[in-house]
Amino acid sequence: QVQLVESGGGLVQPGGSLRLSCAASGSIFSRNAMGWYRQAPGKQREFVARISSIGSTDYADSVKGRFTISRDNAKNTVYLQMNSLKPEDTAVYYCYMGTLYGLGPSDYWGQGTQVTVSS
Repeated sequence: QVQLVESGGGLVQPGGSLRLSCAASGSIFSRNAMGWYRQAPGKQREFVARISSIGSTDYADSVKGRFTISRDNAKNTVYLQMNSLKPEDTAVYYCYMGTLYGLGPSDYWGQGTQVTVSS
């Protein structure tokens, strides 16, 4: 059974930084794309960033230049470095593993980690 466990969320002031981690169990990590979505209160879940099995990346326009996604296949972990955080980045962040943009019916999802950007 594959499990994804996110960590690294918390409260940060505007302009600050956080690094989210998502650790995956199982041996299929390196063959799959990984990524992050987020969901703010009262809003739909939205794509944030993804990284393919060979390391190509893509970002939502709202986070380009501020967020960086990376992966460590030896640790079965994907990271999201978030810099220059804004209040509108406040959301629950979810990681996924599977298809390139997490839209497959068999993709795996974590439980989410809360990120709050506030002074």
